Amino acid sequence: MTDTSPATLFIGLGMMGEPMVRRYAPTRRTLVSDKSAETAGRVAADNHIEVLADLGELPDCVDVVILMLPNTDVVEKVLLGEGLLSRMPSGGLIIDMGSSEPASTRALAARADELGIDFVDAPVSGGVAKAEDGTLAIMMGGSVPAMNRAKAHVAPLGSRVLEVGAAGSGHAAKALNNWLSAANIAAAAEILSIAVDFGVPPTVMIEVLNASTGRSQATEVKYPKHILPGSYDSRFALDLMLKDLRIGSGLAEQCDAYAPILSTVLQSVEQAQSFYGVPGLDHTELARYYADKNHVSFQTG
Repeated sequence: MTDTSPATLFIGLGMMGEPMVRRYAPTRRTLVSDKSAETAGRVAADNHIEVLADLGELPDCVDVVILMLPNTDVVEKVLLGEGLLSRMPSGGLIIDMGSSEPASTRALAARADELGIDFVDAPVSGGVAKAEDGTLAIMMGGSVPAMNRAKAHVAPLGSRVLEVGAAGSGHAAKALNNWLSAANIAAAAEILSIAVDFGVPPTVMIEVLNASTGRSQATEVKYPKHILPGSYDSRFALDLMLKDLRIGSGLAEQCDAYAPILSTVLQSVEQAQSFYGVPGLDHTELARYYADKNHVSFQTG
């Protein structure tokens, strides 16, 4: 007998999507889809769930879609180009948990509303480690009824769910958060460069910052775990940081905001990417760029 129980389709099984599916699947019947059929098959087998091989054949049982896709272009391709939005049932729910352009999100939410579908943007912060243990911070944007529906679906994935406003607000908040995160890495790298050149060991300077008012998540976590040891392995890509900074820059322009720090950080990340010229850089290598430019070393390992 064919299973007709309501189901969720989770699309996007990258570094964040795979551990998120692992936490979500025990809570509800789940189907998965990914551009890599091999990845989708492996994740489905590991979690005893189903694969949807063709988005053009959306089963009637799917009333919720969760997206964990890399950027706006891919989200629009899936929902509009491949027609998934038009195949969703009236009364369905779409939750976009990746990082997308807020203006596109607003437009998609408006189109979904015309079709009787709830649309929530719910990007996450915390990286792979927090995806694995279900303690992500989740920033939700959408109508109040839509966010209320979405809460049950995002609850297994995060320890904090923050309702931040109308559709697109979650994506705006995520981009702005990542802007500050990048600024913290960059500012600490400048400070450490000067400290090391003066003769203060990097580990000591980080201890000073963390005991004082200069501390941040970057100095408390990223520097001790990923930068000072020289591993640069936080599992969040420099390309993704750059994408979020560009979204933040677009928001600043849209709001006609005075934001010189954003411009400087964006320029630094672009220069770091160009300086090393290799794909797959971790975002913590922004600190290495400052060290290399200043002819110092932050490494302790």
